[in-house]
Amino acid sequence: MLRFLADRLLAAIPTLLLITIIVFGLQQLLPGDVALILAGDERDPAAIEEIRELYGLNDPLPIQYFRWFADMLQGDFGRSLRTGAPVGPMILEKLPITLELAALALLFSIAIGIPTGIISAIRKGSALDYGANIVALSGISLPSFWLGIMLILLFSVQLDWLPAGGYVSPLEDLGGNLARMIMPAFVLGTALAASMMRHTRSAMLSVMRQDYVRTARAKGLSERTVILKHALRNALVPIITLTALQFGTLVAGAVLTEQVFNIPGFGKLIVDAVFNRDYPVVQAVTLATGIGFVLMSLLADIGYFLVSPKLRG
Repeated sequence: MLRFLADRLLAAIPTLLLITIIVFGLQQLLPGDVALILAGDERDPAAIEEIRELYGLNDPLPIQYFRWFADMLQGDFGRSLRTGAPVGPMILEKLPITLELAALALLFSIAIGIPTGIISAIRKGSALDYGANIVALSGISLPSFWLGIMLILLFSVQLDWLPAGGYVSPLEDLGGNLARMIMPAFVLGTALAASMMRHTRSAMLSVMRQDYVRTARAKGLSERTVILKHALRNALVPIITLTALQFGTLVAGAVLTEQVFNIPGFGKLIVDAVFNRDYPVVQAVTLATGIGFVLMSLLADIGYFLVSPKLRG
């Protein structure tokens, strides 16, 4: 296990380095001049030149990159151009909110997508199978912002069952937190649940044609044991891949959902930063998102190891 994990960590290092280079390079392509933004409305040439020297903006790009990379390794992501506050604490404050939203959305998708996919595979060609596929296609096709608005109109405006938006920490009020997060989590998890249902169905249909499944049935094992212990366990590998990578997508794709429900999370942070041309915040958020995808891929590899007997052998 340790050898397998060490190999995956070593393989992730070049990817992480490439992500830092891409993030820094794309930052240089963004419109606008940091020195002009910091100089304010007067834009005195002497003040602009002083700012360039202070922040090392006149240095060659490789030197700027290595300085930024060294600061990043020490946890220094710079300061917001709009507020002057350190970017690192801003991310640490907002990220848990989006992680909670993504985790709840993932629970929704797993609870809906995997059982539906299993039943659809077992009842292939039935009305239930066709109905599940129609629902899955609808879930993938529905725009998240439209679904969010419709849920707000129904459950907040018409029925007055749930708050329309906002955020309360679960440490302060767990009930209020869940009441505000259930709708955005459902909206965010709908498309993933539909995709997970189709992947689960496809994986189960492929596995159920294998010889070891027919052998298990020939031994007289119950259908429940054959499905859950033999078929599902081997079908979990592609599902684990989807789950791990889609969790990163949920974190990165929470932008619209957080805007619709006014949740002050990671997505809203980067939207506000883009509109305010707060480049250090944009850079840090993009980097954190890229690192998150690499970490989720690493967790997927660990999941393979735990589920697949071939890798452990």
